[in-house]
Amino acid sequence: MTTEAPTEDLGAATPAEQQPLSEVVIRFAGDSGDGMQITGTQFTSTSALVGNDLSTLPDFPAEIRAPAGTLPGVSAFQVRIADHDIHTPGDAPDVLVAMNPAALEVNLKDLEPNGVVILNTDEFTARNFKKAGLETDPREDGKLEGYRVFEVDLTTVTRRALEDSPLDVRAKDRCKNFFALGMCYWLFSRPMEPTVEWLQKKFAKKPEVAEANITCLRAGWNYCDITGLFQVKYEVESAALRPGTYRNINGNLALALGSVAASRKSGLPLFLGSYPITPASDLLHHLSTMKHYGVTTFQAEDEIAAVCAAIGASFGGALGMCSTSGPGLALKAEAINLALMVELPLVVFNIQRAGPSTGMPTKTEQSDLLQAMFGRNGEAPLPVIAPESPADCFWAALEACRVAVESMVPVVLLSDGYLANGAEPWRLPDLSELPDFPVEFHSEVEGFAPYSRDDETLARPWAIPGTAGLEHRIGGLEKQDLTGNVSYDPDNHQRMTDLRAEKVARVARRIAPLEVDGPTKGKLLVLGWGSTQGTIHGAVKAARAEGLEVSRAHLRWLNPFPSNLEEVLASFDQVLVPEMNGGQLAFLLRGTFLADVVSYPKVEGKPFYRHEIVTRIKQCLEVE
Repeated sequence: MTTEAPTEDLGAATPAEQQPLSEVVIRFAGDSGDGMQITGTQFTSTSALVGNDLSTLPDFPAEIRAPAGTLPGVSAFQVRIADHDIHTPGDAPDVLVAMNPAALEVNLKDLEPNGVVILNTDEFTARNFKKAGLETDPREDGKLEGYRVFEVDLTTVTRRALEDSPLDVRAKDRCKNFFALGMCYWLFSRPMEPTVEWLQKKFAKKPEVAEANITCLRAGWNYCDITGLFQVKYEVESAALRPGTYRNINGNLALALGSVAASRKSGLPLFLGSYPITPASDLLHHLSTMKHYGVTTFQAEDEIAAVCAAIGASFGGALGMCSTSGPGLALKAEAINLALMVELPLVVFNIQRAGPSTGMPTKTEQSDLLQAMFGRNGEAPLPVIAPESPADCFWAALEACRVAVESMVPVVLLSDGYLANGAEPWRLPDLSELPDFPVEFHSEVEGFAPYSRDDETLARPWAIPGTAGLEHRIGGLEKQDLTGNVSYDPDNHQRMTDLRAEKVARVARRIAPLEVDGPTKGKLLVLGWGSTQGTIHGAVKAARAEGLEVSRAHLRWLNPFPSNLEEVLASFDQVLVPEMNGGQLAFLLRGTFLADVVSYPKVEGKPFYRHEIVTRIKQCLEVE
């Protein structure tokens, strides 16, 4: 890993044909209907093909269709590209493409000083100022002082480029995002061909739409080339990534691919029961296209039906899964307890979002940790795992499935909106890198007891219903040890409760110990989990570059904790725990180990910024 370099000052460029940059952060912002997500995704995909390391942060409005031109309706996509290894989408953009006054108002405060602002001035009208709550024109009231502002009549030049197109005016105007994309491709020396091919494929049945967007893409490029709008072009060279074949991937797609890989490695057909919910719905969308891999998807009428169908699939010998977000996890709690009681494998993907209740559906958070740990009645522990990056979602899904079938237990995987929608390069693994965990269903009649235990994992036998001689009782009532009959015996209940807890605890024997990056003992450890990994990584590197003594570690398994966690915590004078919730991991660490950790909670619906954690590191070390 290389140290994350500071972003260069674009304003310092001198007129030249081309200037190299180590990295750049670009944010596209506009109305929901302006195509900002498509624009950002295409810039990202093209940069991945160029070989840059990259990280993205899409930002959707929660409203399905907020009034055009208003602050709640602003949609944005931030992408950071670099010629070195990076871990976050960047603290602040160097370039802001603002399609209207509302987009400028919402995002200008984040822009780096002396950053580039590209404005669609056709939208800078008195009417749109009023929609955005602005009393004055931001181009004239001093708000844009200290930035390099480039004004382009995007709507006008788009219509001019499409004078010969058969599309109506409204359809033509919707192409202006590709005009802006063409300008950014020129500015940052990106090839247009990958996007041209994508448009031709995307709109194969509507060639006039494809041709119009391609025309605007090229017109945007030519506009910069002919008018001399920008004095310099920039180029970010490819990064020195580990050798292999790479593709751009987001967290939800990675979860889908990891689940299919687990299905193949276990030898089990995959069944996903799901009810659509933001930001988990894409997992259902992706898996629904993979029927040729033995995948069955079921869009249920509600969350409870979805998880119960998945439990039924596991009972019948499939790899049962369900996907949801926080509100749906609450609804699934009783059925997850059923899977725990009958001891069947089940993988629950919880793509966390800001709560409580409906909360902020499109904003990210890590606030479901305690719900995953304790959100069921009775003593009901189960394994909880959290991926650390979009690409890591593949490996986390694979590992969650492995533990579920090896231990015959439900497993909760905690992703979040940041990972689900964010993207990064993913090296396609060699098949030899994937662990085998083939499942053998119990078939021996003699001596069969449905609640007998494996000596190592304490898993009960998986006997497929309909197998002659292996009839057995299942259900939510307490089970008698070995026989599975209904039991109200107090000693038996104690024993079964202890066995179910010990089965989860023994997962720690089959997971990697916690690794510390940096000195294994010292003044300060920054400990995180889930999607905070990239920001913590970058912040610790930045702090070390300033000569500070600080280490970092990241938890993948949250239940059970790694076997060496208590030892690691005791090896440092202070342990700083940044998390996007009210301090839930800190609460668990204090309760489990009596560790006096320093909680750093953040509940804003946004990921941590690197500078925030660097500041808190300095406060812990009492450094100015």
